[in-house]
Amino acid sequence: MELYLSQLFNGISLSSILLLVALGLAITFGLMNVINMAHGEFIMIGAYSVYVTQLAFSKYAPEALFNWYFLLSIPISFLVAAVFGLLMEVTLVRFLYGRPLDSLLATWGVGMVLQQLARNIFGAPNVAVTSPTWLDGGLVVSSGLTLPYKRLFIIALVAVCLIAMYLYIYRSASGRRMRAVMQNREMAACLGVSTRRVDAVTFAIGSGIAGIAGCALSLMGPIGPSLGTYYIVDAFMVVVLGGVGKLIGTVAGALSIGVANTMFESWLSASIAKVLVFLCIIVFLQWKPKGFVAMKTRSLDS
Repeated sequence: MELYLSQLFNGISLSSILLLVALGLAITFGLMNVINMAHGEFIMIGAYSVYVTQLAFSKYAPEALFNWYFLLSIPISFLVAAVFGLLMEVTLVRFLYGRPLDSLLATWGVGMVLQQLARNIFGAPNVAVTSPTWLDGGLVVSSGLTLPYKRLFIIALVAVCLIAMYLYIYRSASGRRMRAVMQNREMAACLGVSTRRVDAVTFAIGSGIAGIAGCALSLMGPIGPSLGTYYIVDAFMVVVLGGVGKLIGTVAGALSIGVANTMFESWLSASIAKVLVFLCIIVFLQWKPKGFVAMKTRSLDS
């Protein structure tokens, strides 16, 4: 029983990371239908923001305050990644709406440029982030079950981000405008909603959430220029499985993929587990092509 509970906790932990990675992708893909292949690089930007914050604290801040650098790095990662995302939307993505193949190739090229820029600044080898001492150790549930504080912190961070996104999307004026553009862009524009501003703000928020995902991933191991490429495929799977543009669907998709992948890995090898997860997703999408939760629109079917 302790072994199964441990695997279940690991699955929920992996699901929380996938959810944080896919959350920003879900709202940008759902709103603008842009396949952003540079989303993984925003994760990398967030992770390196944590690394730079750590270096700044170790050099300029008193030693007694070093343990609190990570809490400060969370909003810093969000802001830095959001600024990069806003610049990308204004200078490139804005001119590629309605051209999915062009946007895919262009954002893939931007991702390569950002990776090389990171190599030039920080070097090709991976760098390590020193986690705060208050995240060392774990919560001892029983003699055979210990829940690491780092993973518990990541789950709590994802819960806070999810609540914040829910309040923004469903309880704020900006969120209502965003949902209006998702449902019917032309009608929203006729009613005075600045769709370009909504696109820019939404893309920046999605990029910022990816930066927070990189902040969380920095607790799990070394970070490098190709950090985000390991998660981008899984993030797209979460978005497609959950339903494009739906928050609850993204949560369901992340939980399903994370728990299933962890359970399969406990019985089989990692590669076979990944293949089985892919097969399960393909079979499910044959049954429900729009994912767990379909997006409701105000447009008429032709």
